[in-house]
Amino acid sequence: MYTRRSLRRPRTTVGLLATAALLVSACSSGSASGSSSSGAQAGLAALPRATPSALAPYYGQRLKWRGCGVPGFECATLKAPLDYAKPSRGDVRLAVARKKATGPGKRLGSLMVNPGGPGGSAIGYLQAYAGIGYPAEVRARYDMVAMDPRGVARSEPVECLDGRQMDRYTQTDVTPDDSKEVDTLVRAYKKFAEGCGADAPRLLRHLSTVEAARDMDILRAVLGDRKLTYVGASYGTFLGATYAGLFPERAGRLVLDGAMDPSLPARRLNLDQTAGFDTAFRAFAEDCVRQPDCPLGGPGTTPDQAGRRLKAFFGKLDARPIPAGDPDGRRLGESLATTGVIAAMYDESTWEQLREVLASAMKENDGAGLLMLSDSYYERDADGDYSNLMYANAAVNCLDLPPAFDRPDQVRASLPAFEKASPVFGEGLAWASLNCAYWPVAPTGEPHRIEAKGAAPIVVVGTTRDPATPYRWAQALSRQLSSGRLLTYEGDGHTAYGRGSACIDSAINAYLLRGTPPVDGKRCS
Repeated sequence: MYTRRSLRRPRTTVGLLATAALLVSACSSGSASGSSSSGAQAGLAALPRATPSALAPYYGQRLKWRGCGVPGFECATLKAPLDYAKPSRGDVRLAVARKKATGPGKRLGSLMVNPGGPGGSAIGYLQAYAGIGYPAEVRARYDMVAMDPRGVARSEPVECLDGRQMDRYTQTDVTPDDSKEVDTLVRAYKKFAEGCGADAPRLLRHLSTVEAARDMDILRAVLGDRKLTYVGASYGTFLGATYAGLFPERAGRLVLDGAMDPSLPARRLNLDQTAGFDTAFRAFAEDCVRQPDCPLGGPGTTPDQAGRRLKAFFGKLDARPIPAGDPDGRRLGESLATTGVIAAMYDESTWEQLREVLASAMKENDGAGLLMLSDSYYERDADGDYSNLMYANAAVNCLDLPPAFDRPDQVRASLPAFEKASPVFGEGLAWASLNCAYWPVAPTGEPHRIEAKGAAPIVVVGTTRDPATPYRWAQALSRQLSSGRLLTYEGDGHTAYGRGSACIDSAINAYLLRGTPPVDGKRCS
């Protein structure tokens, strides 16, 4: 089955989805009402400026840097309290990595990065992309720093299923045709949740975004920075905005790219994201039908017609999966095929690849290419092992907010709205929203506004045809933040910084390097 997630995907030379791909579910839980929150909604309250005495040992620790197997990078371990309300009850050990400023020019401090998810490895992103691919002038002046959030990758990772079990989970039908298939889907969600609960019963209660943001403040202090400088993408924007809300006076130059709206309840959040993937698919379809090898139609074919052809193909796979050349015997069914298509929506540079693998599957009965895209989305390697991306994603999402749906009948009632938002993806994305209903730990958060009064200017970046974090979310977050500055990229794909727009890059670089934020409302293409 596919899970919704939101993660910054750096481009790669072969057009595959990059190392730290993250979950579409991004923070997609919320109240069952599905209505948008009003202006009377509670805001995130700032924490007291003074550091509590019980936390002083954490803020006063010294990191022991060491080599970590990647040339030019150093690694260390940071300690944070498992439970900030009861710091004496144990620690969580968090992996940190950095690449020192290269020069020339005066060092400006540390620049912390996070690619999103939740569940994406910030260290993996740093070592594979940000630490070597961010603009040279930025890397010259900043130590590039990343910390895997609690429960993620190298930081006491949550594990829920083994590889074989995860293979079965990802193939579960998320467009159930009858009550028997609904029961099968519910059992899959329950087994997944039970596995997570059995693996880390104590840690699972302390994986919220608020706690991860508090961990970031400890790291800021230990690194010796008076204020946090930060670039967060996708879910990383929610993490960064949460930091600003908790510590507005310590928020320095923050850039939130591919923004999320923390005020939305689940059904609205999920519905917006479903519409975002439909927008991206329509843009892909318009491009596809202009190419001679498009399997969805030719000149004159509308996006609606192309969508119906793709949906019909998914239906055939639901009834009869096709060979995929997989050594473990997996065949390409509807769920894996849909995941492969969704994966390619994140970056328009993958459209040619998607067109080719769709043609192979639809015309030649060869599902290998779509399976490869699906595996990249789930971070499954050639040995059949998965990263902990999917596990951490669910663990954070299901703790941050109440579940989008509590029961299958609620999903059924919402299907018309989801299918209207996306005739191709709506049904599956609606059923995928049921996963947190069976989580073993009660949620600790609610939808809320973030104002961060007193913070320095916060640059909020939105892409007009972003599939995973719809543009309206960037607009909403920039309005909530008292010092928000909206920077718009008119284009396709997920996030904007470092994706080819000189206008976007120069505006963000000017803020990071000189402290000059863009004019609110600036637009780039």
